[in-house]
Amino acid sequence: MPLPVFSLMLVVFSLTTGEFVIAGILPEVASDLSVTIAAAGLLVTAYAVGMIVGGPVITVLTARLPRKPLIVGLLLVSIAANLGSTVAPNYAILLAMRFGAGLVVATFFAVAIATTVSMAPPGKQASAVAKVALGMNLGIILGTPAGTFIGQNFGWRVTFAVVAAFTTLAMLLVLRFVPTQPTAATGSVLSELRVLGNRGVQLAIALTALGNVGVVMVFSYIAPLLTDVSKFSATSVPVLLLVYGGGAVVGNFLGGWLSDRALMPSLIGLLVVLAGALALFWAASGVQALVAVLIFVIGMLAFAIIPGMQTRVISTASTAPTLAVAVNASGFQLAAAFAGWLGGRLIDSSLGLASLYLVGALLTLTGLVVAVYSHRRDNRLVLQTA
Repeated sequence: MPLPVFSLMLVVFSLTTGEFVIAGILPEVASDLSVTIAAAGLLVTAYAVGMIVGGPVITVLTARLPRKPLIVGLLLVSIAANLGSTVAPNYAILLAMRFGAGLVVATFFAVAIATTVSMAPPGKQASAVAKVALGMNLGIILGTPAGTFIGQNFGWRVTFAVVAAFTTLAMLLVLRFVPTQPTAATGSVLSELRVLGNRGVQLAIALTALGNVGVVMVFSYIAPLLTDVSKFSATSVPVLLLVYGGGAVVGNFLGGWLSDRALMPSLIGLLVVLAGALALFWAASGVQALVAVLIFVIGMLAFAIIPGMQTRVISTASTAPTLAVAVNASGFQLAAAFAGWLGGRLIDSSLGLASLYLVGALLTLTGLVVAVYSHRRDNRLVLQTA
């Protein structure tokens, strides 16, 4: 892996760990700050809200800055917020620090992806994006468990201190190895915002949201699905999550390879298979051996669609790719929030917990509809310009 791409991947690893590790140390945080688990859970929401708000706002405000100094500036904010979390004297300040940490993440992802694409050889953009996105996989399957272990054994504040230290190390590598690049935008703020009115960009963002919402809903409730529906023991869940993570790593590179060869056809095919796998999960949820295999398959497919979706956004938003990717990240967070809400409603309804698999499959098909429509629209535009 080229050192510039490795440096950006390491940052993604740090930021992903910082985002998800709070879930593993919620009891420690709640106990130390004398708040309920439910209140501590709002720390996750605060981070997500920061991403949703910061995605478009921070990206527009910084659109005219050169990419490398912008990346460093964003990481300095993240480091400061994590250090602030380390020393937060009360719940309210910790909540503010988590919001601040999330505020710059969507913009960083957007700038990092745009930078990676600009450094990649022709025809290798999706594979390069997949290498950077590997940091997300590793943050979930390695960083989050490691951070949880640190928090449980040395205190939750140490976890955030370690995240800040690791982000600092990654930032130094970016300073050393990522080449200087020009500003991401050359036009006015209005011209940057105008890209969001482009129908192709709108469809690409809708594809990301709708294509991911079903599998995100299933993953959000994967622990009770495994224990209550498939009757695995609670001690089996971490092992099965590692299996999911292994599938995610494979899928990340598979998706990049496929997207470099046939972007929209591969996305359409992957969404068809993902919907089918979720439906099969529903039908076979009581067969533990098959469930263990499907956990790997779902992890693989869930991450195989990401490189192509990111590349699709950039290809449709050539005049303002950074803003479009940032809004795309915010859209993903909104989809994730909706997935969590809808999953809770389904669980409380007469449909029950197992229905999440089938509803997830149906939601994935809405993303498939958008993908097919977008592909046909591309073909029509090619014929019109021929």
